[in-house]
Amino acid sequence: MYHQITKLKQNCLVYVKQLQNIKRSIFASFFCLPTSLLALIFFLLLLYNGFAVFYVHPPFPSKPQPEPANFSKANLARNSLKKLPSSVMYAVKEDTPSVILKTLLPLLQNPAISMTPINRSVVLKPKKAHGYKAVKRMLRSGDNSKQFSTRIRDFLGNRGCKVKFFMTWISSLKPFVHPYACLVIVSNSMDAESGSLVLKPFLDKGFKLIAIKPDFDYIFKDTHAEKWFKGLKKGNVSPGEVSLGQNMSNLLRLALLYKFGGIYMDTDVIVLKTLTKLRNAIGAQSIDLENGNWSRLNNAVLIFDKKHPLVYKFIEEFALTFDGNKWGHNGPYLVSRVVSRVNRTPGFDFTVLPPSAFYPVNWGRVKSLFKGPEGKAHSTWLRKKLEQIKSESFAVHLWNRQSRKIKAESGSIINHIMLDCCVFCNSSSSTL
Repeated sequence: MYHQITKLKQNCLVYVKQLQNIKRSIFASFFCLPTSLLALIFFLLLLYNGFAVFYVHPPFPSKPQPEPANFSKANLARNSLKKLPSSVMYAVKEDTPSVILKTLLPLLQNPAISMTPINRSVVLKPKKAHGYKAVKRMLRSGDNSKQFSTRIRDFLGNRGCKVKFFMTWISSLKPFVHPYACLVIVSNSMDAESGSLVLKPFLDKGFKLIAIKPDFDYIFKDTHAEKWFKGLKKGNVSPGEVSLGQNMSNLLRLALLYKFGGIYMDTDVIVLKTLTKLRNAIGAQSIDLENGNWSRLNNAVLIFDKKHPLVYKFIEEFALTFDGNKWGHNGPYLVSRVVSRVNRTPGFDFTVLPPSAFYPVNWGRVKSLFKGPEGKAHSTWLRKKLEQIKSESFAVHLWNRQSRKIKAESGSIINHIMLDCCVFCNSSSSTL
């Protein structure tokens, strides 16, 4: 037994000696290499070591959790936040301002709504959903956009406009007016050869309108939007996951209203009555049934004078608290936050209109407007609802996300409204 252990030990010593010989041979061969090659090898080893030591993984914020849906009576119309990017902006300036209306609903100071701090998280690398190349393509200004101020002055100055409309269009072309007004369409897609084909039927009917590519620098100048927009172009502001077109529409409507004064209106709003008597007004989307105060405002319809202080505050709030990952944060929730904050502050003269003014039907029941009569009782309900809308509403918001694929049935409320208000409708079975 002792002899076997001794023999195994001797074998191990032999193997160790052989390994040492191999090691010496390798080192001898290595040092025989040219000096320049040795320097290159050492440099590569140092470079690899540097990457291994100093490489870090920056902590990016996790994907924000969506706000929980609230289907309480105080928030029945939440889905107004889910507008399509085809929302547009109408700004109307009256030659003779009307008398300021008294507030129809008391302004509610909601303690749950407080000053929102500046969101530092937006200053980071954008997610792949909105690469900055796509952002730059959307925001780039062509030669025509630099003529924005000249073209708009020439158009409005030579048409004898009694009423001036402004509209933004930031999505693809889709056919969409006030017969006695001038309409300026601020749009890249409309200010093109293909866009002129869409506008031709309106021009042939005598409507006064023009499409102009937006000059964002001119429109945002001397507002908080100017600095925010520069940050967006430089890549210092993340556009987020929500459609950039939607958020640009949210900002453009405010900037155009502040620069020109007028009326903003989404494309999914049907006007029933003249709006010329309204001034410095915003509509409540829902009210608190217990106290009658508004609980949520909406920005689908905005009516304000040029350089109104409340619109200035809206733009400031947009620039300081922008969050491209929260749907509605920069739109309906924004106007609700600001109005709640400036409640009864001197110098902010405006009117909060009741939901019946622009939102007579909440998003969850908008389908009922498209249904035709299904019996005597239903027919009676339709007739009374139509009478109520015609009596109390200036316009009807159709909540496009819920109604865009619904066909207006014969005898429905929408069918009657179409026959009264539609410019180009040739059939009562048109799809809205």
